[in-house]
Formats: sequence, C-alpha cells, structure tokens
Amino acid sequence: MTGLGTPVDDGTEGVFVKICGITSEADALLAVGMGASAVGFIFAPSPRQMAPAAVADIVKRLPHETVTVGVFRDESPRRVIDIANQIGLGAVQLHGVESIEDTRWISSRVNWTIKAFPAGHRNIDRFGEYGAQSLLIDGTNPGSGELFDWRLAEGVIDPGRLIVSGGLGPDNVGAAIAHLHPWGVDVASGVESAPGVKDPAKLHAFMAAVHAADLVLAEEALASTGTEEGPRPASGADHRASPAAPDLFDWQEEE
Repeated sequence: MTGLGTPVDDGTEGVFVKICGITSEADALLAVGMGASAVGFIFAPSPRQMAPAAVADIVKRLPHETVTVGVFRDESPRRVIDIANQIGLGAVQLHGVESIEDTRWISSRVNWTIKAFPAGHRNIDRFGEYGAQSLLIDGTNPGSGELFDWRLAEGVIDPGRLIVSGGLGPDNVGAAIAHLHPWGVDVASGVESAPGVKDPAKLHAFMAAVHAADLVLAEEALASTGTEEGPRPASGADHRASPAAPDLFDWQEEE
C-alpha cells in the first residue's frame, strides 16, 4: 500500500477483516500478525480517538501490504484529505451524516472510500450517489456496540461492496458471514479487553471464526459448481484487489 492507493492484489482470498479502534503499535502489529486485512484508526471523538501524528508513527512500522483506514465523523472534507495525505492512509471511512456532495468530493480525491450507515437508514437506497466504493452497515444505534437485525442488510447492495459491523465478536461473526455473505467484516470492541486495548485471545478466536466461515463458503461453492475451488471471499473477488470499520463507531460511548 502506497499513499492513497487501493488495496494491492496479493493473491490472498477470504473475507476482508478490519480491526478498528487501534490505539497502539503493539495492537496494530498483533492484528496484522493474526491475519487482519486492515487496521482502522478513529479520528472522531471517542475513547479510541487518535492524533494524526501518533497514527503516522504506527503506520510507518506496519507491513507494506497492510490496509490502513482512517475513520471520520462529520469532519471537514478538506481536513479528511489533509490527514489522509499526511499519514498516507490506504482508505477513509465516513461514519457521520456526511452529505452526498461532501462524500463525492472526498471520494474523488482518494481511491477507496467507505461510507457507513446505521442499519435501515433511508439513505442506504441512495448509496450509489455518494461515490464511495464500499458500504459499511453498523448497528441502528452507532456507538452502542449492539447487534442489528441482519435482515436489514439483505439485498441492500451487491455483497461484493458490503462490509458488516455492529456488535460482532468471535461468537457471532461466522453467523453474520453465513447470513449475508459480505465482502468484509469490521470489529473493535468485540476483540478488546478494554476500550482501545485489543485482547490477543479474543482476536485469535475472531480470526479463527472468520476462517472457518471462509471454508464453509468455499465448500458451498464447490458443491454448487461441482468444480474444485479454494477459499474465496464472499463477493467472489480477491479481498485486496477490490476497493471496498468498526464493529463499534463509538463517539457516543461514555468514557
């Protein structure tokens, strides 16, 4: 990953996993070492909020292929771009009530924009107007860390552009993948021992559950096609070749 480029096709397949709410170099390297495709840094008010300079120091120490995502909420579009350029982020994620115009302006200046909406939001039907590459669906009360009714995400978009968030953890991520066949999943609090502190055991269990779900999808594909295939992403496209948070966008969360 260089600057604001899209993820690089490295031949790796499987459901895209973003570990969000990273607050330390140790946790970033832990997530990558466990097999996460991306790490997310929150720049909105939150117990996990990070300063751009601190994130820049972490990003410099990550493997080149790691996708780095900056999470913003109702930030000035120009500041979003300034921070992304300053750090060399791989993607920006917008999780506020950003207008279509502001989102399109940002999207025209980066190669990968993720636009997040609460489940059931009326503007999901207008996602195509935002110019973003990926749609992230979070819980209906962002910041609560609560699950949403996955039926609210059924058929809202091509699954190859869908990232699912909201209350995910090791015990339910496999079911979410089986139900929605999303391109990616996003988690923060579900793999933590405290806000902003990742738990190695929970992170390992989460990644194991994702990999198990990948294998089930591959077996289903093999059964339906009668041809031999390896594990594949739910979208049918390589998870680093396609431009696309966190399970918890927690600016509403109390300290």
